[in-house]
Amino acid sequence: MELTLSIPALLFPAISLTMLAYNARYLAIAALIRQLHQKFKETESSTIELQVKQLRKRLSIIKNMQAIAIISFLLAVITMFLIYIKSTLAANVAFGISLFALMISLSLSLIEVQLSTKALSIQLEDISK
Repeated sequence: MELTLSIPALLFPAISLTMLAYNARYLAIAALIRQLHQKFKETESSTIELQVKQLRKRLSIIKNMQAIAIISFLLAVITMFLIYIKSTLAANVAFGISLFALMISLSLSLIEVQLSTKALSIQLEDISK
């Protein structure tokens, strides 16, 4: 299969939408951290401490998801440049790495969703008590 400019260009909307979703998750967690901080200052609840541990993990994962998605995006642009200057082998390698980086980013997203669900379970357990 011959790599043309339009193939890596197809990644642009996918990666852009992915970055928007990641950013929304980050902003939601930032708001939650601010709420929990205020609540912890008032109550010093052990449940909040458990949630904070989960949020630290999630924040780290989201940071890595975003960084790897940006790398994927950058490699897609580099691929287009390499195609433009007719460096086919380098373009194929860059595009392959770009796709691999996107897969890693999406895998981290899946892990973060699992942690998010676990955090909600902690909150539901507290309500059940």
